[in-house]
Amino acid sequence: MKYAEEGMQYHIGIRNGEIGKYVILPGDPKRCVKIAAFLDHARLVADNREFVTYTGFLEGERVSVTSTGIGGPSAAIAMEELVRAGADTFIRVGTCGGMQPQVKSGDLVIATGAVRMEGTSREYAPIEFPAVADFHLSGALERAAEKLGFSCHTGVVQCKDSFYGQHEPQKMPVGYELQEKWNAWIKLGCLASEMESAALFVVASYLNVRAASVFLTVANQERERLGLENPVVHDTEKAIRTALEAVRELIQS
Repeated sequence: MKYAEEGMQYHIGIRNGEIGKYVILPGDPKRCVKIAAFLDHARLVADNREFVTYTGFLEGERVSVTSTGIGGPSAAIAMEELVRAGADTFIRVGTCGGMQPQVKSGDLVIATGAVRMEGTSREYAPIEFPAVADFHLSGALERAAEKLGFSCHTGVVQCKDSFYGQHEPQKMPVGYELQEKWNAWIKLGCLASEMESAALFVVASYLNVRAASVFLTVANQERERLGLENPVVHDTEKAIRTALEAVRELIQS
């Protein structure tokens, strides 16, 4: 292993003692700096591949930020190695595409569970096992969004491995299957589509740690299909602030 002799985690490049028990998980490494700016005395502790880690303090408690890249495989690697380094509470902060008409651009979505339409979680648990967020952590996110006055939806999200399989299913050889399942998820009330929560929730169950997710809705292709207003929104600050407020509540409780 590359870092075995140095006492470091193989992929994320951190040592024990360099992170807090609470970790915010964005996908984009560039987003780590933005999140770390909300912490006190934040410093860069590791930068390897897609995994960038900062550690600082919130309410006197050590809190870390680690990017996971895109998709379940790298997110699962990050969680595995962060747990080995001492973390036990994770909040995924990312973006999603809305699926129900009421989920508008700029709204937040908090995932209570995730459709396992991806591959990583299948190498941890049989498909019958549900991908479910930690109940108390999701509740803290809901209360944080309400306290901050942000428009928020809570429910099941859909996770996939192919971004373009969602947005251009008709071009795919298995487009017939993708479109039929997309319609099924909508009929079942799925709020949004993203790419990491199913893997994170299942891995968290296996490792006996807590995980939850909060997303910014970038846009909603179903609203566009219906001819409804559908601007594209990229500012993730509301999701970041919600995650940090939830961590603050946990620290103070």
